[in-house]
Amino acid sequence: MVLSLLQKLYRENQLNSEELLFLLTHMDAADRGKLYELSHRTALRVFGRNVYLRALIEFSNVCRRNCRYCGIRAQNSGVSRYRMTPQEIIDCCGRAYALGFRTFVLQSGEDPWFTERRVTELVASIRRRFPDAAITLSIGERSTSEYEAFFEAGADRFLMRHETASPWLYKELHPDMTMENRRRCLQDLKRIGYQVGAGFMVGLPGQRPEDLVNDLLFLKDFEPDMVGIGPFIPHSQTPLASSTGGTLEDSLVMVAVTRLLLPECLLPATTALGTLHPIGREKALAAGANVLMPNVSPVEVRPKYQLYENKICVDEDFEHCQSCLRWRIESVDLDVDMSRGDSPASRHLFKSPHEIQGLHAGSKFTQGSEEHATNAVSAAGVSEAGQSSTGAGARYLP
Repeated sequence: MVLSLLQKLYRENQLNSEELLFLLTHMDAADRGKLYELSHRTALRVFGRNVYLRALIEFSNVCRRNCRYCGIRAQNSGVSRYRMTPQEIIDCCGRAYALGFRTFVLQSGEDPWFTERRVTELVASIRRRFPDAAITLSIGERSTSEYEAFFEAGADRFLMRHETASPWLYKELHPDMTMENRRRCLQDLKRIGYQVGAGFMVGLPGQRPEDLVNDLLFLKDFEPDMVGIGPFIPHSQTPLASSTGGTLEDSLVMVAVTRLLLPECLLPATTALGTLHPIGREKALAAGANVLMPNVSPVEVRPKYQLYENKICVDEDFEHCQSCLRWRIESVDLDVDMSRGDSPASRHLFKSPHEIQGLHAGSKFTQGSEEHATNAVSAAGVSEAGQSSTGAGARYLP
């Protein structure tokens, strides 16, 4: 039964909720090996041997939220807060660009200092300097008008994990947020025209196989361009400090099943997988993942961005990190790709650097001088912050 479901998933790229639940709860080691074989074969068919490298810049650990699993939650007084200035962020992009990166991922907590105007000016400045690079934001929940402004200024992509598709679990983990607003944000981003990333954690306290099925069904229904999946790793300064974390094997299974459900999605081998196991990222690449995001933030701030503890690669310089990842990618017989690596569904939109630049050329934020972003530099101290319709069989489980 399990092997027939795996073959069906490989051929048709879908299973209903009952089939997914049976698959997740009945696989043995041999079945998982077959799953990884099929998911890897699917990635090779769609993307070839390419593994895309993205330059990750974690520019602020200030956050107004209190997600119960997160080490930078607002109520964690033990965090040493930092905020990079706009010019420091632009300089990081410049160093990454010189190393060959053509995607910048700007990630932070939900930092109130970075207002709509400051973000749009920052994005516009990066767009002017690096017209052939992709700009990805991962800055949390904003209003529809803010998302529109960031896109107009030159942002191409937005990453925001849905976290969990089960209402009871979402409410348990996010005391000051709602699943309805999270989904509103994701739908807004997709409608505006971003390449959108969603995703979830594996092994959360109380999470059942039924909840993981709901996550998979949500992803199949939403069809994001990117999906981030990683294990829950407890942080000692959070309410979930004593909880048991997720496992590498369970996380790899979810990566592989996601690859089969969404053959064209961009699927990172997350740093958290490398934290759990010395070759966790390589195992994910062999199970269908095709993106790595090396951290190019200044070395002095990296240890302060601890969503979970014991995070790897916080003390490596740009060049060493890049060469290390190249070796890891080649060790599983794959190839490094430093290009933009757009979602297959969006590749037709970006045919040349000239056309990329022209996409945002009419924006008020991409016209005029460079002074807007640099005007905010001296003011960036932390002290000022304060703190579809569903497809056939895609029925959610209670």
